[in-house]
Amino acid sequence: MKIKMHEALEIPEGVNCSISNNVLNFSKGSINLIRIISDPTITAKVNNGELVFECNKGNRNQHKTIKSLVAHIKNIFSGLDEKFVYHLEACNVHFPMTLKIEGNKLIINNFLGEKTSRSANILPGVEVDLKGQKITVSSHDFELAGQTVANIEKATKVRNRDRRIFQDGIYLTQRPRRKM
Repeated sequence: MKIKMHEALEIPEGVNCSISNNVLNFSKGSINLIRIISDPTITAKVNNGELVFECNKGNRNQHKTIKSLVAHIKNIFSGLDEKFVYHLEACNVHFPMTLKIEGNKLIINNFLGEKTSRSANILPGVEVDLKGQKITVSSHDFELAGQTVANIEKATKVRNRDRRIFQDGIYLTQRPRRKM
């Protein structure tokens, strides 16, 4: 059954929102975040301080897409106010690994005694700080920060060994709290 859907989201004070070619631009001060609407049946417009999503003949999939867009945009609004900060820790049982940042990569040397180094991509707009074995990942964009954390964890995944014995790796210790 196809029905007309309408979802409105209030734009917070001090946030500028503009829409062009299914690309939503949000800015507050010097911070600028974008979100692309990939579904061509969904339209967005700014109306009296509200961001309105509409779909004329939608089904369940468009309804899910609109609800997901609203959740993502709430994350963008909270990201414009303060950064999302993840804390990770490098744990090594067998061989001491060394970490360093080179450009947009985190280089992991001597992981499980391997001679070749492993690397994890740091996405643009994400800041990574190293203090010994503690890693802090922060960004105004929730998705970019989370993907960078996933890249770091995946770089130290142990393969072809017993995980109960070889517990080396970089693990997430603290997530950011999201405001809804």
